[in-house]
Amino acid sequence: MPHSIRIHAHGGPEVLQWEAVEPSVPGRGEVLIRQTAIGLNFIDVYERTGLYPGALPTGLGREGAGVVEAVGPKVRGVAVGDRVAYVSAQPGSYAQERVMPADRVVRIPDGVSDRLAAAAMLKGLTAQFLLRRTYKVRKGDTVVVHAAAGGVGLIASQWARELGASVIGVVGSDAKAAVAREHGCHHALVLGRDDLAARVRELTGGAGAHVVYDSVGKDTFFASLDCLRPLGTMVTYGNASGPVPPVAPLELARRGSLFLTRPILFHYIARRADLDRAARELFDVIGRGAVRIEIGQTYALQDAAQAHRDLEARRTIGSTVLIP
Repeated sequence: MPHSIRIHAHGGPEVLQWEAVEPSVPGRGEVLIRQTAIGLNFIDVYERTGLYPGALPTGLGREGAGVVEAVGPKVRGVAVGDRVAYVSAQPGSYAQERVMPADRVVRIPDGVSDRLAAAAMLKGLTAQFLLRRTYKVRKGDTVVVHAAAGGVGLIASQWARELGASVIGVVGSDAKAAVAREHGCHHALVLGRDDLAARVRELTGGAGAHVVYDSVGKDTFFASLDCLRPLGTMVTYGNASGPVPPVAPLELARRGSLFLTRPILFHYIARRADLDRAARELFDVIGRGAVRIEIGQTYALQDAAQAHRDLEARRTIGSTVLIP
């Protein structure tokens, strides 16, 4: 009988339970995937703790990769035996097998491993929409990337540099600063030691950055605003330190008519055409070697609780993959 990780209450990593579940059967327009690799992300923590509330009991996990074991009626473009990957708007990837809508999976190109695909889907597609759509990075732009040694940060920093930007990474330690510099960052600042706004302005000759990509949230929000030049763009897309409290729009005006957005990946890939285009761009930069997906650590799926502990303690570097 297949197993999955489920939670019956919100709380710490100890609420993750390894449970037997009924075998799944794909319905109309669906495929059954035998999963070989599962990506770990901070959104999993938010859902475990209840920061992003949902009905209980529930599974966790938003991305995975594996082999199609069965297809339901009216499925086109996907066949049994295909290697596929996905990112899902609904949790449930912490499982040995999963049923997914066929129009939400993409084929994994030759030369890309299942583990790499699982590590790349949510984080890589997030980097894609941040850099290519939320604020379209151009040659000569200065971008600030928070958590630059994390899963999204490593991808976004390399991709931004490939686009011709000057990349300033923000990290939590000197060790992570070295990792950030090895993966696209021209400069790396250490949170809690460096004055972010002052250093960004120093590095930009007083001008400030064109865009800040901030996944930390509450602890860095106003410092990030102060890094921007007039008409700059503040992209807050995560809450690693907690959600940003209510902000008066006047704060944007007095800093130079700034733009503020709080985007969500699934709005950007809601249409199949947008998902296909984003995945093509992602696998293209990976295939060309412009972006290296770093899997810093792997855990057995049954050890997901320890993976959560390490992620929350900021002991991880790059992407983390769970192996069923």
